[in-house]
Amino acid sequence: MSTQIYDRITLIGLGLIASSMALAIKRAGLAGRVVGYDRDADVCETAREIGLCDEISDSLHSAVQEADLVVLCVPVGAMGEVAAAMAPALKAGATVSDVGSVKQAVIDAVTPHIPENVHFIPAHPIAGTEHSGPAAGFAELFDNRWSLIVPTEGSDETAVAQLQHLWEGMGANVSVMDAGHHDLVLAVTSHTPHLIAYTMVGVADDLRRVTDSEVIKYSAAGFRDFTRIAASDPTMWRDVFLSNKEATLEILGRFTEELFALQRAIRTGDGDTLHDYFTRTRAIRRGIIDAGQDTDAPDFGRGSKVGSKA
Repeated sequence: MSTQIYDRITLIGLGLIASSMALAIKRAGLAGRVVGYDRDADVCETAREIGLCDEISDSLHSAVQEADLVVLCVPVGAMGEVAAAMAPALKAGATVSDVGSVKQAVIDAVTPHIPENVHFIPAHPIAGTEHSGPAAGFAELFDNRWSLIVPTEGSDETAVAQLQHLWEGMGANVSVMDAGHHDLVLAVTSHTPHLIAYTMVGVADDLRRVTDSEVIKYSAAGFRDFTRIAASDPTMWRDVFLSNKEATLEILGRFTEELFALQRAIRTGDGDTLHDYFTRTRAIRRGIIDAGQDTDAPDFGRGSKVGSKA
């Protein structure tokens, strides 16, 4: 029995997420044809060489004009511009989605450009690595990871269900969430942790009393994980922080308050406070493992292809 959900899917922006989607769609036979497009000619050439899609289009218009589903896989700061450019070529009844890790800013930027006869259903797969480009993708990226679908006001229920089936077919667990709550949740689970990782790696770079060779040779798991996260795509993360400013600043403020409290406990020798705090946070780690989102295997259960999640 065929598992095909869409006849033609077009992926715009051929980075890690798009390339993994193309491979996951092929693995499960979820589309009759997968078309890719990237404004970078070198990226398109690489995608052609590795046979990533059934077709790599030379123009944005030709890529989307016959598509039943168009997925924007570009940095969130570029989505409005891309939506405006492709809008005239979208066919009636098509669905436009995205994979950005910020939702309200994307909705605000893209919605004005979507024709009335086209569905816009934002989404966000919570999966990724620190690697990028069309050769970085792998079909298993979304297996047992969560993909959040964030319908806009008046979204067509049939189109939402169809998109949900696609993500489930790619191996993901799916939940539906409103944009504001999504952005707050991701500020806690992804955006602020990334900012902290970038900061800690920056501190190590600035602290000249610790040499570069010492940082490399003696990196324990904590700092090593910070460097892995801080190796993520700088353009994507710049756009994330600027687009999810309010929620990130709110969580960063809470983080600063907690950090001051721990700083005070260390200064005053308050071991009970430190022990109680670490016991509570340890339980959160156990919850992540119990939910199947990581394992307690050595090296945090990470293989070479599991890494930073946007």
